[in-house]
Amino acid sequence: MHFVSSGEGQAVILIHGLFGNSDNLKNLASALEQNYQVIRVDLPNHGNSEHWHSMDYPSLAQECVDLLQQLKISEAHFVGHSMGGKVAMALALLHPEMVTSLVVADIAPVAYSPRHQKVFAGLTSLPLANVTSRKFALDHLTHADIDLGTAQFLLKNLQKTDNGFEWKMNLEGLIENYPHIIGWDMPDAVYPKPCFFIRGGDSEYVLAEHTSAIMKQFPQVSAKTINGTGHWLHAQKPEIFNRLVVEFIDKHQS
Repeated sequence: MHFVSSGEGQAVILIHGLFGNSDNLKNLASALEQNYQVIRVDLPNHGNSEHWHSMDYPSLAQECVDLLQQLKISEAHFVGHSMGGKVAMALALLHPEMVTSLVVADIAPVAYSPRHQKVFAGLTSLPLANVTSRKFALDHLTHADIDLGTAQFLLKNLQKTDNGFEWKMNLEGLIENYPHIIGWDMPDAVYPKPCFFIRGGDSEYVLAEHTSAIMKQFPQVSAKTINGTGHWLHAQKPEIFNRLVVEFIDKHQS
């Protein structure tokens, strides 16, 4: 699994969401690296990491275990956004001894109904052989009824090659494994250490109806809503988000 490391001290692992990469939480890394070793990962099928035919949360959690062992780190703080939050939660449930504390950004330990059909349709219908520029690709995605901000985010996965353009992410693999990504097929385990759920006030990913599911598996939870933000809360109000995460991790150093 590809990663970028910066800073020194106790380890903090940052995990991006669906269609993302290690750059997504770079702003948070800058806020943490003064006092911590911050490791930003590219999950499999994303960024510079290996393309997997099959992916689910236990296998993604194991990839994090392997990374810690590779780096000779016995335990770390984990911060995950969206799908990355589910990866971090899965790791905390399966290997609580390796997770000092847990920060989950705008996702709950529940199965969701499909909500990315429009995105997948726009991405798969982009004729890569005919793409002449990023503007061409951007126009295609916006005409596919994908909002401008999301389209610009998605196109961070488009890379130019000697033969034109290609997707850096494994789009086919993400589509094939989408039921696992939106699902939550995890054992009824409990993570007994401190965890912090941060949600966007305008987001529909973490709702009041999810409280019991969160409390059941993460009983030592605290929570915060950042008003005026949606699912991309870390990008919309980075100063507030970064401060909340840093304060929580500072409080729970091992």
